[in-house]
Amino acid sequence: MGKAMSDREALIARLEKLDACAVSDALDAVKLKGAHSGLPRRSTNKRIAGTVMTVKLHNQEPSGGSKRHLGTAAIEAADDKTVIVVEQRTGIDCAGWGGVLANAAKVKGVRGVIMEGPARDIDEYEEIGFPVFSRFTTPHTARGRVWEQSMGDPVVVGDETVYTGDYVIADGSGVCFIPAERADEVISKAEMIAEKERLMTQDVLSGKPVSEVMGTNYEDMLKQK
Repeated sequence: MGKAMSDREALIARLEKLDACAVSDALDAVKLKGAHSGLPRRSTNKRIAGTVMTVKLHNQEPSGGSKRHLGTAAIEAADDKTVIVVEQRTGIDCAGWGGVLANAAKVKGVRGVIMEGPARDIDEYEEIGFPVFSRFTTPHTARGRVWEQSMGDPVVVGDETVYTGDYVIADGSGVCFIPAERADEVISKAEMIAEKERLMTQDVLSGKPVSEVMGTNYEDMLKQK
């Protein structure tokens, strides 16, 4: 267990030094999907990176089962390397995440939330410095409209399945999920791409013609080595 946690922490530390664009390029290079547009950051200017904890919501009221408030189990199971990913694709216009949950998540050390669906209390997230990315925003409450179906089961973001334990990075450009079993490969590729772009930027700033810098080297950057 200690080694697994150490590996996770090391991968997250490397991921934190990258951005979503480098990771998206790396996913392209290894023929993986996982980069998503249309999930803008609604609060803060922070980049987040960590491992996924999933929550799936549905529109059927529980009968006889647990009626715990949506998202609470995920917060309590999370640690300070967790990003909570919520699927609220019921078609009902109501939030899958709100202000009280955000405060509780921040206290627990959760790095942020990604909502496939609507979020509300956006101004409150900004006030407390908690990053939330969401497909939509709404003022409508989840109460009496949607409930938690599961925590820890696969969810769908865009048209891709995301699993608890996958790696994720999200910033002002978008959201990228990396399958846990491919994390080292993708992050290594992203590091190589980021370093090449750093050197290219250095060349441009030193006065090298941009047409030369953005030539064959750039076009070949995503080829497998």
